[in-house]
Amino acid sequence: MNDLIDKWYKNHALLYKVILFFSTTFLIVYLFPKSGKFKYDFDKGKPWQSELLLAPFDFAIKKSSDEIELERIEASENSPLYFDIDVTIKSLVAENFAENFEMAFADSIIKEHPKLFKIGKGALEQIYEYGVLDEDYEYPEDKKVILIDDKTQYLETKFSSLTPLDNFRSVIEDALEKNSLENFKPAYISLFFDVIKPNLNLNSSLSQNALDERLAGISSVRGSIEKGTLIISKGEIVEGNKFEELKSLQAEYESQIWSESSYYLIVFAYGLLVALALLMLLLFLRKYRMEVFLDNTKVTFIFFNVLLMILLTTLIINYNSQYLYVVPLCILPLVLKAFFDARLGLFAHVLTVLLIGFIVPNSYEYMFLQIIAGIVTILTVSELYKRANLFISVGQITLIYIIVYFAFFVIQEGDISNLDPRTFGLFVLCGLATLFVQPLIYIYEKLFGLVSDVSLLELSDTNTRLLKELSNKAPGTFHHSLNVANLAEASANEIGANAMLIRVGALYHDIGKMKTPTYFTENQATGINPHDELSPRESAKIIIGHVLDGIEIAKKYNLPDRVIDFIRTHHGTSMVYYFYRKEKDLNEDTNDADFRYPGPQPYSKETAILMMCDSVEAASKSLKEPTTTKIDKFVESIISKQMEDGQFLNANITFKEIQSIKKVLKSKLANIFHLRIEYPE
Repeated sequence: MNDLIDKWYKNHALLYKVILFFSTTFLIVYLFPKSGKFKYDFDKGKPWQSELLLAPFDFAIKKSSDEIELERIEASENSPLYFDIDVTIKSLVAENFAENFEMAFADSIIKEHPKLFKIGKGALEQIYEYGVLDEDYEYPEDKKVILIDDKTQYLETKFSSLTPLDNFRSVIEDALEKNSLENFKPAYISLFFDVIKPNLNLNSSLSQNALDERLAGISSVRGSIEKGTLIISKGEIVEGNKFEELKSLQAEYESQIWSESSYYLIVFAYGLLVALALLMLLLFLRKYRMEVFLDNTKVTFIFFNVLLMILLTTLIINYNSQYLYVVPLCILPLVLKAFFDARLGLFAHVLTVLLIGFIVPNSYEYMFLQIIAGIVTILTVSELYKRANLFISVGQITLIYIIVYFAFFVIQEGDISNLDPRTFGLFVLCGLATLFVQPLIYIYEKLFGLVSDVSLLELSDTNTRLLKELSNKAPGTFHHSLNVANLAEASANEIGANAMLIRVGALYHDIGKMKTPTYFTENQATGINPHDELSPRESAKIIIGHVLDGIEIAKKYNLPDRVIDFIRTHHGTSMVYYFYRKEKDLNEDTNDADFRYPGPQPYSKETAILMMCDSVEAASKSLKEPTTTKIDKFVESIISKQMEDGQFLNANITFKEIQSIKKVLKSKLANIFHLRIEYPE
């Protein structure tokens, strides 16, 4: 059981990577569209790039969405409205009119104007010729209307023939004016208001059923293509019927390929390709970035960003593929370069673009454009913590997008008359979205515990709380750290290491000395040495303890792990030789392991450089009457001793780089001691 637990503990990191690998593969395949992939790429208005295409099977030509929408609108306009008519209302209104007419006009007026009653009867006939609506309806005047009485068709007419409830006034006024009886308008209108009643009301159920029947009769296809029929030849422009036929073939092909019987087989094939791409990423990390590969948090971070870019692209394609170029894909290499390096950023970017190529239209054009943009991103973006650099780089990336798209358009079209300037607007939006990388880096630092150059710049400020505390409690150590930082930064620039990281590491590498500052020579301003009161073993314990004290203080102040690595490794497993010799003189059986730092040894160029610079700067204080020759021998002696002690065996640093660092240190120390060139007498 214990063996099983030990085996699990030793392999849990590898098991985590396996789970991460398969889960990421599953999620990416899940995001892919659940349809077959048509093997030809084409765009409306552009030449057909492939060889002549014959119909591989019989298929129907589907109507475009615009065509179907036009037919739906036409069907809606031509669908009749059904109104229920109450035929008894007309006779009832006529009776009421006759009764109220005698009450509204005196007998003398009726005798004097015998036409008055006849005019009213005629107006009623005109008003009720087709009927009076029960409310105001907003329909076109030429809309077909069918009047029904007890579900039997009564009459067919147009909507303009029907009389709105308050529109009978004009009929009466025209009739009275025609017979020169305008003086009776008010009385007549008042009379009609009392007797007119609507006899038409909309039958919504029948009207809707008629519309639904017409809409259901709209066909989604128009004609068919038989197997073996020539669809398009190479060089023909994809437009009109050709475009519709190709779209129909694509839809039919994808629906046939992605059938229920082949669903799992195609998903498996997608899974193989995605898994292969992600495996290449893992193998790259294992071969060239072992420190990243061994850190599960960093591997998770890289996989997460790849998945995020694919997710964003999928969402945009599902919404509207025209906005595909709004996705700021260049954020991926920017982020990975900020936290790791350019080579890893470009490699991950290329693999991500290849995966996205499965789901985007015009995949070759898209992949070429994005890979070129990614290369430009890696080449142009440097010192991301400088805001001006980011804006300049984003401008260059946007320009590359526009140039490459323009070139592809001219190649495919042959002219620029159909060039849509709105596409360039999408590239500008993409560039603006790329600027979001700055807050994104900050979010990632908090979520994944990583550190970027932006954070390193903040930590390099000597006014930070921790460095101010160091300068107050251990001013000599603070001054020593500044000198080491300058030496280390110059050395890093000489061999192409991360100068910003090593400067920050140098500033904080000795913060553990704050706990017992007077036990370190650089802080003994009074000349009193407290080690005189201690045994060599106790003194060595205090000296060695500043490494662990520094780690403890760094964690308390939430310094990044990359900075804490410098505190851990700046003495490696070297020996506190002075106190070891003193103890050896007292006790021949002294174990040298008690006088060695706990390590680990430096395991990067940066930590190796700091170890050299720290030892050289500290020991340089003991030089008496320094000369160029003395400094050269002094530097050679210290670094050679570290190499003989095997301190740099785990660091990926070469002999050539060490020689370059020695040269920088000799030059810098000569400047510090204000030495001149020694001329022969």
